[in-house]
Amino acid sequence: MSISRSDSDLVGHGTRRKPIIGGNWKMNTLIDSAQKLAVDLRRLIGEEAGADVVVFPPFPNLQGVHAAITGSSIRLGGQDVFWEDSGAFTGEVSAPMLQAVGCEWVLTGHSERRHVLGETDEVVNKKLRAVLRHGLHAILAVGETKEERRGGRTESVLGEQLKGSLAEVSAEDMGRVVIAYEPVWAIGTGDTASPEQAREAHAFCRTVLASLYDEEIASATRIQYGGSVTAANSAELLSLPDIDGALVGGASLKAEEFAEIVRSAARAARP
Repeated sequence: MSISRSDSDLVGHGTRRKPIIGGNWKMNTLIDSAQKLAVDLRRLIGEEAGADVVVFPPFPNLQGVHAAITGSSIRLGGQDVFWEDSGAFTGEVSAPMLQAVGCEWVLTGHSERRHVLGETDEVVNKKLRAVLRHGLHAILAVGETKEERRGGRTESVLGEQLKGSLAEVSAEDMGRVVIAYEPVWAIGTGDTASPEQAREAHAFCRTVLASLYDEEIASATRIQYGGSVTAANSAELLSLPDIDGALVGGASLKAEEFAEIVRSAARAARP
């Protein structure tokens, strides 16, 4: 799939979307440290109204973190989900289980699930549809590897991932989907996409959404950037057109740094 930059710029132009910052804690924290981090985040950003904030702790820590953030503006999410509601699926966690411990969001399609654990677009799609079937909100991550970018395949990879992962997802359900563009080569490496690379990828994703749905949905859908986002680079990234927030990895484990990223998003959204 290929589009011109002028076509990309037409979709979403002039549309104001509330930024969303996600904190993906990955396989980090134990119960005590997770609760302490949650308490610190609540103190620092719990009442920030300029951006939506969602944290994604490991499964064993969800209930404790939920207790720590209840009553604040911070929302809770699960890092993954299985597509069935119950049954003989050892080690898996269902959408109703996540709801029962306070989750309102679920992360799907993260590159570590795709590239480390072998999840295909079909698997990601089944998980995404399970999330939406239960009324939860989803962050759907897409992104290319370094080899794919070097080979000039960024757009084709993003187009394929979006089409496959969003198969049979209705226009109505898209109101509960956030897209996270996460170039695999930038996740946890210290490398960050240049502002122009990030802006172009986000604009392209928005044009794909317009082709799958329509321009209204494409303009309304929030698209985050993820990949070595820090307090130092967040202000520039979040000020760019088409970038509606960030999915933060390592920096989300540092309360002060994550709070500064949230503040950067809120500042960028102000008129």
